[in-house]
Amino acid sequence: MSVQSPSAVQPAGLTLSLQPINAGASLRDQAYAMLRQAIADADIYQSTEEIRLDERVLSEALGVSRTPIREAMTLLEQEGFLRTVPRRGIYIMRKTKREIVEMIQVWAALESMAARLATLHASDAEIAQLRHMFDSFRDATPAEHIEEYSDANIAFHQAIVQLSKSQIIMDSIKNIFVHVRAIRKMTISQSDRASRSIVDHLRIIEALEKRDTELAEKLVRQHSLDLADYVEKHCDFLD
Repeated sequence: MSVQSPSAVQPAGLTLSLQPINAGASLRDQAYAMLRQAIADADIYQSTEEIRLDERVLSEALGVSRTPIREAMTLLEQEGFLRTVPRRGIYIMRKTKREIVEMIQVWAALESMAARLATLHASDAEIAQLRHMFDSFRDATPAEHIEEYSDANIAFHQAIVQLSKSQIIMDSIKNIFVHVRAIRKMTISQSDRASRSIVDHLRIIEALEKRDTELAEKLVRQHSLDLADYVEKHCDFLD
């Protein structure tokens, strides 16, 4: 792992965006928050190579000693984001295909319940914001702006969870989000999934706008289960 710039760390072709942390609050807590967010934002499945983290490089990038880095990485390992390999180092945790499929199935259950609750608790204005997420793609296909659409796609699913107003759902889903987000980002450009995705999203928005609780829940669940089926059939490299 080598420093690409003062604000970035690049392990095996993958960039973790990091900024020096500020004194004041617990250095461990700040290091934990920054490392967790950097891992969440990274495309951890873009390569089959293992992603090793280097304490020295992280220490330089964050501008702190190695002690809060070690403490933060211990917390991240306890939460399943990192794993220690004796005599080799600490690596970002990646899941097998079977584990990814199961995570997406759990996501489907939680997000579909979030959609159900959103029809009951979200305001009209909040639901309307979902439609605006795709304004940029009205005059162009998602495939023409795949990076931007991928970001909008992920933001859309996060927004549905937030519209549930359920802290339990938000807390339950956050740890699997790292992996589901990475898989969504990786697969959205494959097999014309982007075009089919935006059709699904618009149907979901219509169901939410109509306060059709059963339909919104059903559409959101099936949308994620379709992703699970795709991963099962086409993502053999995950094994």
